[in-house]
Amino acid sequence: MKFRILILLAGAMSTWAQVTQALRPRIGVIEFYGVQKVSLDKLRKALAVNLGDGLPMSKGDVESRLNEVPGVVGASLQAACCEEGKAILYVGIEERGAIHFQYHAEPDGNAALPEELTNSYRKFLTEVAVAAQNGMTAEDLTEGHSLMQDATVREIQKNFIGFADKYLHELHEVIRNSSDDEARAIAAYVIGYTPRKATIVDDLFYAVRDPDDTVRSNAIRALGALAVKAKLDPESEIKIQPTWFVEMLNSVVWTDRNYAATALTTLTESRDSRTLALIRERAFTSVLEMAKWQHAEHAIPGYILLGRIAGIPESELQDGWKDGKRGEIIQRAVANVTSKKKK
Repeated sequence: MKFRILILLAGAMSTWAQVTQALRPRIGVIEFYGVQKVSLDKLRKALAVNLGDGLPMSKGDVESRLNEVPGVVGASLQAACCEEGKAILYVGIEERGAIHFQYHAEPDGNAALPEELTNSYRKFLTEVAVAAQNGMTAEDLTEGHSLMQDATVREIQKNFIGFADKYLHELHEVIRNSSDDEARAIAAYVIGYTPRKATIVDDLFYAVRDPDDTVRSNAIRALGALAVKAKLDPESEIKIQPTWFVEMLNSVVWTDRNYAATALTTLTESRDSRTLALIRERAFTSVLEMAKWQHAEHAIPGYILLGRIAGIPESELQDGWKDGKRGEIIQRAVANVTSKKKK
């Protein structure tokens, strides 16, 4: 059995306003994370939505109310799909004194992308949405970039290889020096298709700390694909360090955590002791939270990482998941980690 990890296409995700105004889906799961000291009762009262309600029309208004709860210094709402056809509402809380994931300042430069590249990416997003409706979102990362199962999307992605080779300098400049969020998001995605993959790792790690959610998500996805390539082809000279991914596990933003955890499942397949020790030291509580998430597809990366940092063999992790014993494996992992800390 192989774990199936859900990979969201961040660039293709609808905005909160688009989702709420067009669909107003009902909420099937409400998941708080980052909460260790602040009263959950106070947070639920500030949230002011319940299971079965529609998603709140104003994301910003709810986040403002949550930020007013004593002890909260940051809040983030994100909606994901789906639990029995209903939305999953993730409520991220950053408490005073908690580990803070720091973003870069908003760029103010005027670097821009060629119109043909921008238009191609927008067409890509449209076709990805169609592919998602048809259940055709599986992707192959073995070349170090995504090639999706859907034939139309895959052809557009293949065109990105030529764009990334032709406009590599422009993509680099936009990532670091464009005030346009969309342009930076496009650059963070398309730059991963360059044949010169070992040269773009620094650009992508810079984008991982971008102030815009979609830019960060596209950069993490690109790095995750590079990690797959690096594992399969040691001669590629691609070097992916785990540090920023580990720090991102503590982000208040759900997509940051989800993508970082997914990337780390690839980077920890060999169970490198230094990487696992870093996760255990810097993000154990966050990984434990993710492993417990109610929606199984979203919980898998956290579950895998938790089991690995606790030293549980891969076969036992897989069997525990398959046999519906996730809770037992989590308890065992916590006991293992706790005992290691006492030694």
